[in-house]
Amino acid sequence: MSLYKNLFKQTAIYGIATVVPRMFSLVLTPLYTTPGVMDMEKFGEVTIIFSWLVFFNVILAYGMETAFFRFYNTENKASVLSTSTISLFWSSTLFLCAALVGRQYLADAAGIDVEYITYTIWVLALDALVIVPFSKLRANGRPIFYAVIKIGSVALNVLLNFFFLLWLPMLSVEQPDSFIATLYVKDFEIGYVFVANVISSLSVLLILLPHYFKLSWHFDFKLWRTMMRYSLPVMFAGIAYAINETFDRPLLKFMKIPMEEIGAYSACYRLAMFMTLFTTAFRLGIEPFFFSHSKNENATQTYATITKYFIIFGSVILLGVVVFADIIKIILIRDESYWVAMKVVPLIILANFFLGIYTNLSVWYKLSDKTKMGAYISIAGAFVTLAFNFALIPVWGYMGSAFATIGAYSAMMLISYYLGNKYYPIPYDMKKICLYLGLSIVLSFISFYVSIFRETYIFGILSIIFLMLMIYRGEKETLRRIIKRK
Repeated sequence: MSLYKNLFKQTAIYGIATVVPRMFSLVLTPLYTTPGVMDMEKFGEVTIIFSWLVFFNVILAYGMETAFFRFYNTENKASVLSTSTISLFWSSTLFLCAALVGRQYLADAAGIDVEYITYTIWVLALDALVIVPFSKLRANGRPIFYAVIKIGSVALNVLLNFFFLLWLPMLSVEQPDSFIATLYVKDFEIGYVFVANVISSLSVLLILLPHYFKLSWHFDFKLWRTMMRYSLPVMFAGIAYAINETFDRPLLKFMKIPMEEIGAYSACYRLAMFMTLFTTAFRLGIEPFFFSHSKNENATQTYATITKYFIIFGSVILLGVVVFADIIKIILIRDESYWVAMKVVPLIILANFFLGIYTNLSVWYKLSDKTKMGAYISIAGAFVTLAFNFALIPVWGYMGSAFATIGAYSAMMLISYYLGNKYYPIPYDMKKICLYLGLSIVLSFISFYVSIFRETYIFGILSIIFLMLMIYRGEKETLRRIIKRK
C-alpha cells in the first residue's frame, strides 16, 4: 500500500498546483459574466481566442514535455535538459519573430482584431519558453516550488483582470484627472484580458530565468532526433486533442452561429471545470509515476487498480456536479441570459470524464514507445469531432458541438481500450468499472433531464447516496486494508 500512498501524495501536491490556479481562474467566469463588465458577444470572442491559444500551444511545445520525461530517466540528464531547452528556445524565438511580422495575415485569416493577435503571440512564445523549466521541477521532485509559481502566476492574472475590468473603469470615473485614469481605454475589455495574460506569463519566465543561465547550452543532435521521433506523434495527438477540446468555438463562429450563443455555450461549458480539475491533477501526478514504475513486476496490476479508483472518484464527481449544477451556475455565471445553454452541462462533464479515462488507458502506448498509436487515436477523435460538428451544428447549433465532444472522447476511450488489450494487456476490473460508470451516467441524466427530479433535488441526493453505498459495497475490503495500515 506504500506505493499507492506515495502516488496519492504526489498526485495531491501536483493536484494543489493545478486545482488552486484553476479555482482562481473560475473566479474569472463570474467576473466576465457580470452584467456591465463584458457582454455575451465579447465573452464569446474571448473564448474563441483562447481556443486558438490552446491549439498553438500544442504546436509550439511539439510534444517535447512528454519526450523530456521519457528520456530524462534513461539518458544523460544534463544532455536531455540542455537539448530540449535549446530546441524550444530557438523554435519559440523563430515563431515570435515570424508571427509578429505576419500578424496582420493571421488576424485576417482568423477574423480577430490584429491587436488581440499580437498579445496572443507573446503569450504563446512566453509559455513555450517555460515548458522545460517546469518539467525539470517535476522530474527533480520540487512540487512545492512548482505549485508556488503556478498559483502565483494565476493569482496575478486574476488580480490584473479585476483591476482592468472592474476597478480601473470605476477609478477613471471617480478620479478622471489621475494617472490611473489615463490607463483606461473604453471598450477594450478583450484587450485587457490578454494584457493580463502577457504580464502573468512574463512574470513566470522571469522567475524561471535562472534555468537558462545555469544551462550548459550543449546541443546533442543525435539525442534531439531521437526525442523528436518520440515527441512528434505526441504533438499530432495534442493537436487532435486541441481540436477535440476547444475547436468547436471557432467552428461555431465559422458556421455563422451568433456570437451571443457562443458566449452562452462557453460559459456553461465551464461548469465541466470540476471534472477537468480532477482529471488534470491526476494526470500530472500519474505521468511521471507510470514511467518510473514501468519495470516493476506487478506494474500492470498497479495500473489497473489506479484506473479503477480514478473511475470511482470521477463517477462521484460526475453525479455530484450534475445534481447541483443549477446551484453552481448561480455562483459561477452571474448573468441569467447565459443559462439558456445549461442543457449542455451533463454532456460536457461526461465527455471530460471519458477523456480522463482515455488518459489512464493511454499508458500502454506511452510505455511501449508506440506513441504513433496515440496520435492515430487522437486523430480518429479529431475526425469524429469535425465530422459531428459539421453535421450537427447546422441542425442543433452548439448542442451539436456538445454531442460531437462526447462522441469524440468516447470513441478515443473505446479504441484505446481495444488496442491496449492487444499490445499491452492490463487486467482492468471491467465488471466493477462498468457498474460504477454506468450507474453514475444513468442517475446523472435522469436527475438533470427529467424536470420533476431536477427541481426537487431529492432524487439527486438519494442517487449520490446510492452510488456511494454501491462503491462501498464493492470496495469495502480494500478500504478496510487501507484503514488498518494507517
